Amino acid sequence: MNAPARSKARSAARLGAVQALYQQHMEGTALARLLDEFHQHRLGREVDDEDHAGEVMADAEIAFFDDIVRGVDTRREEIDALLVAKLAEGWTLARLDKTMLQILRAGAYELIARMDVPKAAAISEYVDVAKAFFDDREAKFVNGVLDAVAREVRG
Repeated sequence: MNAPARSKARSAARLGAVQALYQQHMEGTALARLLDEFHQHRLGREVDDEDHAGEVMADAEIAFFDDIVRGVDTRREEIDALLVAKLAEGWTLARLDKTMLQILRAGAYELIARMDVPKAAAISEYVDVAKAFFDDREAKFVNGVLDAVAREVRG
């Protein structure tokens, strides 16, 4: 896979991972079932959204998607403690929008566990994911929190 195709596949994996983590958070879907559902019905399939009817979700790097989803699931307490420490005083994870929380969890996981991904690339990718759901203000929030996480876990 050439570099631009791999980059696009990883971007799609990150977006899919955030969506999967959101579904798991909202519905309590078991991890194996969640991964199977995304493999069979979501990743690389037609987008089920009237604003994007007929568009196909970019082929995601499945192993990368799986690593993010499994990693967040396995290390949720560690990730959440790290995130809480980076929020403004008086803020809790419960106060965050549920999609925002999954973006931060996935980004923090990647910064903690995926040393093969440069920290600036990981942060930039999750800022882009945030822009898919939110305005610039929230994207800047993601940048700030993940930058603080990166400074702590990667120096």
